[in-house]
Amino acid sequence: FAASKMGISRDSWHKRRSTGGKRAPIRKKRKFELGRPPAMTKLGTKRIHAVRTRGGNRKYRALRTDQGNFSWGSECQTRKTRILDVVYNASNNELVRTKTLVKNCIVQIDATPFRLWYEQHYGLSLLKKKSRKAAEESEENAEKKRSKHLQRKLESRKPMAKLEQHVEEQFHTGRIYACVSSRPGQSGRCDGYIIEGKELEFYLKKLKSKKGK
Repeated sequence: FAASKMGISRDSWHKRRSTGGKRAPIRKKRKFELGRPPAMTKLGTKRIHAVRTRGGNRKYRALRTDQGNFSWGSECQTRKTRILDVVYNASNNELVRTKTLVKNCIVQIDATPFRLWYEQHYGLSLLKKKSRKAAEESEENAEKKRSKHLQRKLESRKPMAKLEQHVEEQFHTGRIYACVSSRPGQSGRCDGYIIEGKELEFYLKKLKSKKGK
């Protein structure tokens, strides 16, 4: 005798009423009420499966991924970069331990693409003070090669080159905190945005209190 398999169901008729009373089952399970197991996307080499859904449409299950497009809101720039680590998840610490990528989790991404853009756009270095001397020397050499028109353009941009202290400190380490805004298990992509301002302060406090425990 083979035991009947229990399917994942997204219906509401099997639940109790808000008053606590039981509902009489009006029918058996239907195909249009099905649910699927969670993707539990892990940090690793890219692996995506296509899933056929209702109406012949497709969902893309990211089983593993390690890169995505992240936007820098204050500078209106987006770059494809590597995801290095999962550091915080409001719903479950277990998802941090297992490095599971879900929507709204906080990750650390590689700062290099954004740093290179910033240095090219403003002509200012975001490296640590020790390595800044070497960068300034190479900048002086580059300035000799730059045309006067380009030098004037960079000088006009410098007043706008204001970075938050917390963000600048992260650039020194080469890793920036970002939030995942896509759904890797549904779209097969892991995209997001760099966290700044009040949101960054909030998550830094959370991470500090977590380390204290």
